[in-house]
Amino acid sequence: MPVELLNPEGLPKPDVYAQVSVSTGTRIVHLAGQVARTADGEPVGAGDLAAQVAQAYLNVATALAAAGATFDDVAALTVYVVDWSPEKLQDLGAGVVSVADRLGGSPVRPVTLVGVSALGEPDLLVEVQAVAVLP
Repeated sequence: MPVELLNPEGLPKPDVYAQVSVSTGTRIVHLAGQVARTADGEPVGAGDLAAQVAQAYLNVATALAAAGATFDDVAALTVYVVDWSPEKLQDLGAGVVSVADRLGGSPVRPVTLVGVSALGEPDLLVEVQAVAVLP
């Protein structure tokens, strides 16, 4: 694997993400932010953060597969959540856990969570962006 995950001494060791990724590949894959839409563009999970997170992560997996990658190749994720508050963490995690077995690799990666006031369409609650590294 071209991505090594680390949780170094002196930093917290969370269960849901890694603190550091070290990439040694030669091909970098940048994904556009993925949202809760089917392949036909139909909305998924109106008003349901967990359902929207699940669909966005599945869409990330689909985009990665097109480049010959899986979540194991992801060096970093950025997750944008509308009107973020700590109370939303449980739904965010539930969405990831609900599709973890289908993702083609562990979704536990270095992740940056960014609270935003809005996304590109008014019904969207979350957008997930990824960078992967391939050999």
